[in-house]
Amino acid sequence: MPMRPRGILFDMDGTLTEPLLDFPRIKAEMKIGDRPILEALAEMSPSQRRVAEEVLHRHEDEAARNATLNRGCVELLEWLREQAIRTAIVTRNTARSAAIVLELHRLRADALVTRDDGVHKPDPAAVHLACERIGLASSEVWMVGDGEYDIAAAVAAGVPAVWLSHGRVRAFAHGPWIEVRDLCELHELLQQCRPHVAEET
Repeated sequence: MPMRPRGILFDMDGTLTEPLLDFPRIKAEMKIGDRPILEALAEMSPSQRRVAEEVLHRHEDEAARNATLNRGCVELLEWLREQAIRTAIVTRNTARSAAIVLELHRLRADALVTRDDGVHKPDPAAVHLACERIGLASSEVWMVGDGEYDIAAAVAAGVPAVWLSHGRVRAFAHGPWIEVRDLCELHELLQQCRPHVAEET
């Protein structure tokens, strides 16, 4: 079994919470075709961006207020705290919508990286920033996510990428290090991992 990480970076939507954002609907309302949302925003004029962001923020905040945790989330996060394994959330959402979810479900993480920080997945800078904020090297953490951007950011940052598949089958440009079906399976994997020597003595 692999060595137990000292920290875990989690995506939020679809990873810690059940996915609620209707991306085709959001893109249609923003009139951006099928382009990635944040990348399309970056290409807009200031006036266009203001209008489009109002649409996006409305959907994000609504999804955050109605967020439901994925099965096993609370138990996993509690176990990680007991094991002194640091956690960070790395999301393409705003800090505001992330805070709504965290407060709603009383979740705690040691660090939060959102697009308000000026970097977002698949840019590996978002992963490096999360590592910096929890005081760990990229070699000491895993990145857990359900989407292509999560895997791409982790691979580019040199971090082991754990894909939460929810039973889906898909291809990635650069495959994940390991696949788990859900957070319960991730919890089982972590429990089976070899602890660090300092934890054994």
